[in-house]
Amino acid sequence: MGCALGGAQAWRRSSCQERLCNVVPYVLPQLMPEARQYETQDGNCPFRRWFFRLEARAAVRVTRVVTKLESGLRPDVKSVGEGVMEARIDYGPGYRVYFGLDGVTLVILLGGGDKRTQQQDIQAAHTAWADYKARKKEGTKDHGTYP
Repeated sequence: MGCALGGAQAWRRSSCQERLCNVVPYVLPQLMPEARQYETQDGNCPFRRWFFRLEARAAVRVTRVVTKLESGLRPDVKSVGEGVMEARIDYGPGYRVYFGLDGVTLVILLGGGDKRTQQQDIQAAHTAWADYKARKKEGTKDHGTYP
């Protein structure tokens, strides 16, 4: 048949090819997380307020991190306690994005900051996360997210 391999090797090769062709690919839908911004009861959004004060290049890097979070990736992320996570951005003064995970499909953006204000930012993120969970537990329709 024009096969360079002879005998048993040719049989193994064609047998493997047949088996691979008969495999039916099963594609399971992957749930991609959605990022939402936390909103206080009086309508303020700490993440949005912080984000719009950033310089353009820093905003691009923050947007890239949020996009990765929405893709299910966790770029340079560590826990800072009480269910709050910190995504570190190695640019400028060391920007941080604080978020919480509500299940596997929802990322709540709680706020942002940089290395200089890290302790205050973490404390604010803990407070925001506790408020979000309490309002969600109450079952109110508006429990603190903005798409």
